[in-house]
Amino acid sequence: MRVTMASVAAGKVGRGNEDFVGAVPTAVVLTDGAGGVAGAELVCRHDVGWYATRLGTELLTLLPGNADSTLPALLAEAIGRVTDAHRDTCDVTDPRSPWAAVVMLRRVGDRVDHLVLGDATLVLDRVGGPVVVTDQREATVSQPYEETLATLVEGSAEYDQVYREAVTVVRGSRNRPGGYWVAKEDPRAAAQAYTGSCPIAELSGAVLLSNGASRIVDRFGLADWPQVLTILGSSGPDEVIRRVREAEARDAVAADDATIAYCTDLNP
Repeated sequence: MRVTMASVAAGKVGRGNEDFVGAVPTAVVLTDGAGGVAGAELVCRHDVGWYATRLGTELLTLLPGNADSTLPALLAEAIGRVTDAHRDTCDVTDPRSPWAAVVMLRRVGDRVDHLVLGDATLVLDRVGGPVVVTDQREATVSQPYEETLATLVEGSAEYDQVYREAVTVVRGSRNRPGGYWVAKEDPRAAAQAYTGSCPIAELSGAVLLSNGASRIVDRFGLADWPQVLTILGSSGPDEVIRRVREAEARDAVAADDATIAYCTDLNP
């Protein structure tokens, strides 16, 4: 399997890249860290980048020697390992402590397995057209508040009230039935991931994207997924991220860390 990767930080003051991407010969992992909210340093001494990198590294350690284990089982074990690594120094259950979205792709024999948990995206370049796997559960919870906030004056009393309510509801919906699921302190969240398998012969390639990179389609509408695959095939992941950055600057949208792993030659 050939994997071409690119990851560009948002460039926020005081923050490094909070995404992680890595590969072994038969698998690819992308984690999109989140958190860094006000007060997070009071409950966890580790930043978002640490969590994303530690989780991604644990997954890459587990994947090569556990072909008989399911991807949710491996993710659950990795979440448990990361939680154990800082439960004695940090309040890992506090909603302000860091978490991450996860995408995994693994080749096993004549099939390819995948997993998506949280607001990241996987695109399978499948015969007959791309298949997009994305987790919209967090967006379902937050969208009504975002739509209301867009109609209010930022800094007004009404805006602040709706914003506080949104924070409370979104935090309270994390890793709860009827809400949304991410990798955080509880390994049981892994069982809620979107998973699937398909014959390797049906795939020309696959793409793993953090939500900062998938903006090219789902926020800015600069391309559809077949067009993104064409761009990747001709110019690689850097070109996709370059177009996202241009759109962010044009529309005065705050930049987000953007990471892509483009997988080809899946069949050995």
